Amino acid sequence: MRTIIIKGLVVVALVTAASSHATEHQYTVRFDGDLDELHVEAVFATPVDEMRVRSREGGRFLKRASDCENDRSYAKRGRHLEIPPAGTTCVAYVVDLRSAAADERRNDTLASGNIVVPPAVWLWRPPLGNGARLVLRFEPEDGMRASLPWPVRDDGRFEMRRTPRNAQAMAAFGHFKYFTRELPGSTLRIAVMQPRERIDSGALADWVHETAANVSLAYGRFPDPSPHVVVLPVGRSGWGGDSPVPYGRVVRDGGQAVELLVDERRPIADFRDDWTATHEFTHLMLPLVNRQHRWITEGFAQYYQNVLLARAGQYDERRAWQNLYEGFERGLNSRPELSPNEAGGAGVRAATMKIYWSGAILALKADVELRRRSNGHDSLDAALERLRDDVAARSRALQIARRTATHSRSGTVGGTLCQLDTSVTLSTNRPIFPDQV
Repeated sequence: MRTIIIKGLVVVALVTAASSHATEHQYTVRFDGDLDELHVEAVFATPVDEMRVRSREGGRFLKRASDCENDRSYAKRGRHLEIPPAGTTCVAYVVDLRSAAADERRNDTLASGNIVVPPAVWLWRPPLGNGARLVLRFEPEDGMRASLPWPVRDDGRFEMRRTPRNAQAMAAFGHFKYFTRELPGSTLRIAVMQPRERIDSGALADWVHETAANVSLAYGRFPDPSPHVVVLPVGRSGWGGDSPVPYGRVVRDGGQAVELLVDERRPIADFRDDWTATHEFTHLMLPLVNRQHRWITEGFAQYYQNVLLARAGQYDERRAWQNLYEGFERGLNSRPELSPNEAGGAGVRAATMKIYWSGAILALKADVELRRRSNGHDSLDAALERLRDDVAARSRALQIARRTATHSRSGTVGGTLCQLDTSVTLSTNRPIFPDQV
C-alpha cells in the first residue's frame, strides 16, 4: 500500500488559549467628523519601555506623542518611540488620519466621510508577549463609527492579540453602513463603505449573508464565530476584470477579516452568480499556512466554491463538474516544470493555475477516498470540521507546526489538514501535477 505524503507542511493556528491572568493594556481612540486626526490614549497595565508601529509607513503619520502624566514629549525613530528605560504607564499620541487615508488606494472611490485605514499604520503599541492584549474603546462623534477586524466584547470594545498574520487588515471609520447577520455558530460583522453615489447597502449586506450561508452547508455552521467583512465599492476602477466582485481576500491580522471589492453599479443578481465571495469565505475553513503551501488552501477553496454553490442550487451539477474538469486541465498545463511547493513559493502571478488547481484535485481525491473507506459515513466536510474543533492545535497559536504528514486509514484530521489513505504517492516537491502520479 502507498500513501499520500505532504512534506514539511507549516500550519499556524489562529486562536490562543484563554487566560484569566492575561495582561491588558487599555486604549481609548477618538476621532472627529472630519476624519482629520486620531487621538489615542494608551494606558498600560505595567510600565513599558518600547512602543512601535508595525508598518514602515506608520512613522510618517505620527504627529506627536507624549507622556500622559507629565506631558513629556517622545521622539520617534523610524517605527519606534524613544521611551526612557524606566518606562511609562501612559502615552497619548495623535495620528494624521487624513494623510494615512490618502495613502490607501481603497479610499479612491469612497465618498468623503468614510475611510479605511489599516491599524498597522496608526496603532502604536508595546510587544504583546505572554498572552498580553490590547483592549480598545472607540469614542467617535455622534453618527460616526469604527469597525475593526478584531473580536468585539459585549461592551463594544475591541480586543487585539498577537496572532499569525498574512497581510494588513483594514479598519473602517466614519459614516459607513454597518450590519450584523446571524449564521449557525457565527455573527457576521459587515461594514459596507459608501461610494460617492447612493447604493443599496442593505442588499449588499444580504448578499454577503447569503454567500456566507453557503459555506455553512459544509458542516452545518460557519467556520469562524465573528468575522469582519468589509465591502468596498470600487466601480470599474482598475482592480481587474469585468466581474461584480473584481477582487477579494481573507486577512488574518489579529482576527479573521474578509475584504470584498465590488462594482456597486451591477444588479444584485450578478453578485449571486459570482463565485469570488464564496471562494474567500471558504478560506476560513482552513488555518493559515506558509506561502510555500498556499496551493493547498487556495486549492481547497477552489474545490469547495464549486461544491458549495452546487449544494446551494446556484450551480447545477453539470456546471460544477464542468468547472472542476476545466480547472484541472488548466492546472495540468500550467508551469509543468514547477512542483506545487515551488509554484506556491513563486507567487500566484507566476503560476496561478498550478497553485489553484493542484490543491483542488487533492481536495477531490481526499473527499472521495474518505467517503469510500467509510461507506459514506465520513467526508472532507467532516474532516475539516474536526480540524476546526481541534482545540489542542488552536491553543498552540504562534507555534509553527512542521510535520511530515503520513495519511493513515483513520481519516482523522490534525494540524496538517487531513489524514487519509489512497493508492497514490504524492511528493509536493516534485514537478508534477497531483493527478499525474
